[in-house]
Amino acid sequence: MSSDGTIATHFGDLVDERNNQGKRHLLLDVITIAICTIIAGGEGWTDMELFGQTKEAWFRSFLSLPHGIPSDDTFRRVFERIDPKKFQERFMNWVKVVEQLTGGQVIAIDGKTVKGTRSSTQKALHILSAWASENKVVLGQLKTDEKSNEITAIPQLLDLLSISGCIVTIDAMGCQTEIAQKVIDEDGDYLLAVKKNQEHLYEDIEWLFKFATDMNYAEEGFDQAKTVDKGHGRLEVRQCWAINDPEWLAYIRDRNRWPQLCGVVKVAAKREHDKRRKPEVRYYITSYSASAERLLAATRSHWGIENEVHWVLDVVFHEDGTRIRDANSSQNLVVLRHMALNLLRQEKSKLSLRAKRLKASWDETYLRKILVSRE
Repeated sequence: MSSDGTIATHFGDLVDERNNQGKRHLLLDVITIAICTIIAGGEGWTDMELFGQTKEAWFRSFLSLPHGIPSDDTFRRVFERIDPKKFQERFMNWVKVVEQLTGGQVIAIDGKTVKGTRSSTQKALHILSAWASENKVVLGQLKTDEKSNEITAIPQLLDLLSISGCIVTIDAMGCQTEIAQKVIDEDGDYLLAVKKNQEHLYEDIEWLFKFATDMNYAEEGFDQAKTVDKGHGRLEVRQCWAINDPEWLAYIRDRNRWPQLCGVVKVAAKREHDKRRKPEVRYYITSYSASAERLLAATRSHWGIENEVHWVLDVVFHEDGTRIRDANSSQNLVVLRHMALNLLRQEKSKLSLRAKRLKASWDETYLRKILVSRE
């Protein structure tokens, strides 16, 4: 990779917080070996040293390495000292440059706890992430003290993102008027899940759809859509109903608290092989004026962050198995894993993520392709 490539450009000015005494390895060299190790299936400091030693001749083709490959202790010390906020800023600036978001796509925001970082003296690290559904990339992340603090962290994360023209989806934890207003202020639209803790709102939406169904309301302002998915021996049916008629929305008592509220949505999902189980029903409020078909697609896109980020980090990257608990290191490793996931997603071969990582560990040409695929 050339010295002016993406990693060098966006992480090259990161301040090296190490004491100058005994500093033998360049910060950019350390970061580059670390990200390559994560891409190729490694996890911790010992893996980084071993991968660097195994691929030393290749790394020397584009890194300085004035004193050879850093030791595992060097990797540990470096990532303990990197300011996580500054590291995260570099990551998000890198994403903004290499990814062009299209208008109307879903940005899903959701939190994940890194279970292995819990100890007898500290809580597990909880990370709030933003996921672009169409580009299939992590846009950014923010540490929160715990899941209950997502309410205060979501506006902070939104401040760091470019959401203009996009639809921001958040689960019921984020169904707050302040968060909805923040999305509108940033020129985006919101699609927020509603649960029974929003007492009047939930009750009114539930009643509104029941009344509309009983009345067989099919005029303009009431729309329906349905999808049927077959796969892995099961049949899943999803139905969506959307109401955007202002006269009907007037029945929602708290409607004026929600900025630019223009619709309410009901989604029912049922697996056909399970006849005894009732459909799972969810309600949403939205500022996004769209058909039931589009709104159904948006609600489904939200779960991409669960299936294509959280699940992958646990199963493919073994994130929950990490035992690195230092506050800075654990946060910086989350950024490295997100960066590796983005780079692997952008390599367009039909290989699985696991296969891509395995091939990258064997094939230096392929690893280089992943590194420079967006440069």
